[in-house]
Amino acid sequence: MILKVEPPTIDELKLINPQAILISALQIKTQNKKYFETLASKRITALAFEFIRDNDGAYPAVRALSEIAGTASILIAAELLSNSSEGNGLMFGNISGVPPVEVVILGAGTVGEFAARSAIGLGANVKIFDNSITKLRCVQTNLGRTLYTSTIQPKYLNKALRRCDVVIGAVRGKERSPILVTEIMVEQMKKGAVVIDVSIDMGGCFETSEITTHKKPTFKKHGVIHYCVPNIPARYSRTASASISNIFTPYLLKIAEDGGLENSLRMDRGLKNGLYFYHGILTNRAVGEWFDLKYNDVNLLIF
Repeated sequence: MILKVEPPTIDELKLINPQAILISALQIKTQNKKYFETLASKRITALAFEFIRDNDGAYPAVRALSEIAGTASILIAAELLSNSSEGNGLMFGNISGVPPVEVVILGAGTVGEFAARSAIGLGANVKIFDNSITKLRCVQTNLGRTLYTSTIQPKYLNKALRRCDVVIGAVRGKERSPILVTEIMVEQMKKGAVVIDVSIDMGGCFETSEITTHKKPTFKKHGVIHYCVPNIPARYSRTASASISNIFTPYLLKIAEDGGLENSLRMDRGLKNGLYFYHGILTNRAVGEWFDLKYNDVNLLIF
């Protein structure tokens, strides 16, 4: 059994023993067809963090990694604003007599909440946009203060983007993240402003976003610095590993008590929801349709 925070590369997959069990993030939008063909050829059983549910129907691994990604997005933005990163030379910190940094957060989920928590802690002015009034209320309740919140209306969003120094994209969709910020809107932003697209693993919510890597994480477009690295928690590997261990240690102990993964999959519907390959057979419909691969209903294989 192999447990990884981020999905293995194709070269790493080739080193895995046939019929092994792989538990990792999937990040479907960053994969290619060859990745899944390699899984099939080695008859690997694979589970994705993003799809595993708990007894309440929530996604515990996504929640844990989203907390890290939200906090990290502000730390990264603070670094990119500095002159050494070709930013506009502003510092988070609420320095006396100096106007605070303006931060816009798109999405009021876990990433948005923890990004807001970190930005407020560093003295920034925060504006949060989301079309769910319930989520906006929850963020204010969880943070214990009244914030600027708004539904995603182009007029108000465009005004906020033109004034902000940092914008965090943390919006997820059913299949891919919706594009909320057009290229024209990015053109109107301040030169040296920073875009952190946390949603890039789901396609990104900025029209100007392009996937980058941890080795070369940024690029400039229309004078705006873009950071579009999938799996931001991998930047903080020890913290991410400890957080994931807290989630998966109970699962691993339960698998051992049940007598193996197959028995656990039969009894735990939430764990079965995370299965996307079973002995080399694709069982996830979204993956099959996205990459034009044949897939089977997992319930016909495990019952």
